[in-house]
Amino acid sequence: MAPLFEIRNLHVSVEDTPILRGVDLVVGEGEIHALMGPNGSGKSTLANTLLGNADYTVTDGEILFKGEDVTAWPTDVRAKAGMFLAFQYPEEIPGVPVIQFLKQALGARKGITDMSVLETRMAIMDWMRRLEMDPSFGDRYLNEGFSGGEKKRNEILQMAMLEPDIAILDETDSGLDIDALRIVAKGVREVRSARPELGVLIITHYQRILAELRPDRVHVLIDGRVVDSGGPELAERLEAEGYDAWR
Repeated sequence: MAPLFEIRNLHVSVEDTPILRGVDLVVGEGEIHALMGPNGSGKSTLANTLLGNADYTVTDGEILFKGEDVTAWPTDVRAKAGMFLAFQYPEEIPGVPVIQFLKQALGARKGITDMSVLETRMAIMDWMRRLEMDPSFGDRYLNEGFSGGEKKRNEILQMAMLEPDIAILDETDSGLDIDALRIVAKGVREVRSARPELGVLIITHYQRILAELRPDRVHVLIDGRVVDSGGPELAERLEAEGYDAWR
């Protein structure tokens, strides 16, 4: 049986400059993996490539989802198939309420063309409660005026509602204080308790969110390559020693 998600020998360039130089990574069903690396290691390039950003050119290798090569798939097709990316910097969309955005996204993901705003509202109320979000949140314009913690909780709400098979969290802990971080981590745990088969890839600088989520595997990305992999203790070693030992 094919793994849930696999990256094979992935090489990626941006404006003819090589950034990723042969990344290999496998995430199984129900597993949490963490990818850690310093600034400039290629973490954001990997996240954008997995999203299907056209500015990032795959020059070699493959991205496989449930055994199918999705390397050339556009972003919307990946999302409909069950891939989810939580952005490091979620975009503001003035004039589009959260609930309307979720209605459209949910319709595209589930193939539902006639879901009403009322049905969407009923569907998200329970998740808002579980994620400690005010019910009025659904009527606010998407990410407009949101705090960092609110933006990240909104990403987790989307993940809960869309029920993906693989979730890629791109520096979800970036810019959060310890209380907001714990709320976001609790949200990820809530989603995984509802869908234990969900695979998660966390891309991060820091060990602190990993202390909350305890990954099955930790990978170190340096200069566009995965140079080491191990258990949660590897993240603790990185926190204590930094990245110099792997450069």
